Amino acid sequence: MEVDIVKFCLVIAIFAILIGGLGYLGYKKTKSSADFLVGGREIHPFVMAMSYGAAFISTSAIVGFGGVAGRFGLGLLWLPLCNIVIGIFIAFVFFGKRTRRMGLNIKAHSFPEFIGNRFQSDRIKVICGAIIFSTMPLYAAVVLIGGAKFIGNIVSLNFKIAIVCFAVFIALYVIIGGLKAVMYIDALMGTIMISGMLFLLVMTYYKIGGVVEGHQALTDMAHLVPEKLKAVGHQGWTKMPAFGSTWWWVLVSTLILGVGIGTLAQPQLSVRFMTVKSNRELNRAVLVGAIFIMCTAGIAYVVGSLSNVYFFQTIGKTAMQAANGDVDSVIPQFISVAMPDWFVYIFTVTLLSAGMSTLSALFHAMGASVGYDCYTNLMKKNKQSIIATKTGIVVGIILSTILALSLPEDGIVARGTAIFFGICAGTFLPSYTAAVFWKRATKQGVYASIFAGLAVSTFCLTFLHGKEAKILGICKLLFGKDVLITAQPWPVIDPIIFSLPLSILVLVIVSLLSKKPSSEHINLCFEGIDKNIIDHDQQYNDAVNEVVDVERGD
Repeated sequence: MEVDIVKFCLVIAIFAILIGGLGYLGYKKTKSSADFLVGGREIHPFVMAMSYGAAFISTSAIVGFGGVAGRFGLGLLWLPLCNIVIGIFIAFVFFGKRTRRMGLNIKAHSFPEFIGNRFQSDRIKVICGAIIFSTMPLYAAVVLIGGAKFIGNIVSLNFKIAIVCFAVFIALYVIIGGLKAVMYIDALMGTIMISGMLFLLVMTYYKIGGVVEGHQALTDMAHLVPEKLKAVGHQGWTKMPAFGSTWWWVLVSTLILGVGIGTLAQPQLSVRFMTVKSNRELNRAVLVGAIFIMCTAGIAYVVGSLSNVYFFQTIGKTAMQAANGDVDSVIPQFISVAMPDWFVYIFTVTLLSAGMSTLSALFHAMGASVGYDCYTNLMKKNKQSIIATKTGIVVGIILSTILALSLPEDGIVARGTAIFFGICAGTFLPSYTAAVFWKRATKQGVYASIFAGLAVSTFCLTFLHGKEAKILGICKLLFGKDVLITAQPWPVIDPIIFSLPLSILVLVIVSLLSKKPSSEHINLCFEGIDKNIIDHDQQYNDAVNEVVDVERGD
């Protein structure tokens, strides 16, 4: 569709003014490293929950996974359910509370510093920071691609120009305002995302004749599933794929387990637990976070699936046929042809919010990893932590943008997201879990676990997992075939199935064979955790102030 460029620019200008105001507010309230890295540990629970959700749900979920739902159907709804149970309830109630209190006890300002201080190792900080900085640009790149494809589709803007503009716009407030600016803006964007997605759901049902009628029509379209999709287990858009089929393994191992479990080990999400001042704030944030997931990712997958009904009723095609076979174009195409003109502007802001909130969190995490965790530890220049972090953010943005310009445009968004989530789960989740729950875990066990998880993930992506191995071409070069094991379902089983169990096993075995950690340090780490202290007394407030002010002169 053609948009009125004047109206479009007006909407974007208003959006930019709101973001600029919140970015300036974050800048004015950022006085120390603690402010820049963990929001001064005083973020409101609503802001924290919305920021967590907005950083979690990106254009990858709406455009990438929404398009996957358009291709394969409502079976993808198991993913937001898994996200709510694991990524919200378990994350906030079990991991979040312990992370928040322990982060204060050991004066941690980032995910790598949390793991490093917990196990008394600067080397672990550097290793974790380096892994995050080297892998996170892939996720950032696919989020950039998702947002740029929608913008380009709506305003006929060159795809590569859209990527660069998108990245530069986000860079400004992340670099200037730090995590406070990021979280304030995330809360605004999260609110916009929920409103836009709810309206999209209502309009979708209106366009296809109602809730019951729409879902029945989608069920009745099972005979339209292409033969090549039937061959991989597709049984219709309202049914789960055939058990044990190729698509069943992709859905369960990569999308549901890889992305669902991988949420717990996302550095840009875990650090948000350290931004609130008590467990009560985390309890209050659970409901907000759960509602956010269902109103964004859940709606995107329903709309993606139901777009098949709309396209078939109007032009006699399935969603994938209408999108010319590009899974990442299903949602943009549906919005542009099915929604009212004025809503296209609103949804553009919704999608910009989804992409920008996630990207701002990723850029901030990348900058903190390379600048704060790597540079300041290697060079022993703690007084330059904010400058180093801002420099790291710039470098991370440049790398992510270059990667986004280099990756293939079609079908990469959901795949790139799943790869990053799976790597984080296999590499960091066992060590993070041990850090907050297992007092017997040792730094030797953490070293071994991190390297085992990363090595197995890399090996599987290079030699076993079909799509990535074929693109890399290393297996083909060395062994004359795309993957080492060609028999199904091995080429579609996600690396997390191998990397996570092995990483856990290595952590346990090596820790038990290593010398027990210092009881004094363990007592410090777990102080106030086992007794479930609410932390509203003066002693707690003094401790918070001490941590926040420790680098006030930076």
